Amino acid sequence: MPSSSESASVVIVGPASWNTIVVLDRLPEPVPHMQFAESAWETVGGTSAGKALSLTALGRSVRLHATAGVDREGVHVREALRAAGVPVDWHDGVTERHLNLMTRAGERVSLYLATPGETTGEHDRLAHGEMAAADAVVLDLAAEPLRLLPLARSTGTPIWVDVHDYDGSADYHRPFLAAADAVFCNADRLDDPIGFLRSLIAEKTRLAVCTLGADGAVAVDEDGTVHRVPAESVDVVDTNGAGDAFLAGVLDARLDGADVPTALRAGARSAATALRTRHLHPLLDSVLDPVLDPVLDLGFEPVGE
Repeated sequence: MPSSSESASVVIVGPASWNTIVVLDRLPEPVPHMQFAESAWETVGGTSAGKALSLTALGRSVRLHATAGVDREGVHVREALRAAGVPVDWHDGVTERHLNLMTRAGERVSLYLATPGETTGEHDRLAHGEMAAADAVVLDLAAEPLRLLPLARSTGTPIWVDVHDYDGSADYHRPFLAAADAVFCNADRLDDPIGFLRSLIAEKTRLAVCTLGADGAVAVDEDGTVHRVPAESVDVVDTNGAGDAFLAGVLDARLDGADVPTALRAGARSAATALRTRHLHPLLDSVLDPVLDPVLDLGFEPVGE
């Protein structure tokens, strides 16, 4: 694990959370009623944590910048990522928490229970140096990455962003899109994914990728060429983290010099790895699965005590 004085190949800024996952036979209807869960568990969440875990597993040197408190949930997410070998610069603040209602088909409703705001910038000099020395910077959708967009752009390091289920028009995503060298999204709310990807390339994005769930992914490169990759065949345990793993696989391959088709295949393999576990990545299996209730007996000591 690199120390804070060592450069990382990829710097990631964004959410690391503590999530409750509830699997239902169907997503709830918006009327008062009762449902029985098929299963439920608590685990590490957060799109930036997912990318950092996958890149770490691929052997890529990373440094994650994330915010968490020293409450029960904050301790768990900090210690779980430490045990999984992910280097993190933690900022003290509100611990992000989600309640994810899932179906076995991968449908999801994410309820954000707590979300940290931006920091006061006390670590900006360190962050600037790390970004400048990195091969790539990943900025995820959250208050702190949004604040750091100008700082990241000033370094000249390529910026990768993941706008998830962007609908093509929401204002919040636009600063991320404007800054990005590579953009990833999913097709959940896009009527014309390829048209959207082409529009990004026209605005000088160098690589634009849209994941299509079981149908794989489609990408448009800076020359306007469309590339497709099928999804890997896998017995799906849980879909959380698959999109993050896909981006991580593509990024890792591109940094190794792979062309776009090769990188997309690497992304599909990485996504399949995440789909095989109920956690964001199998790196967490040995950390969180040894006991029936991972929250009750992880052996974590409260931070600062």
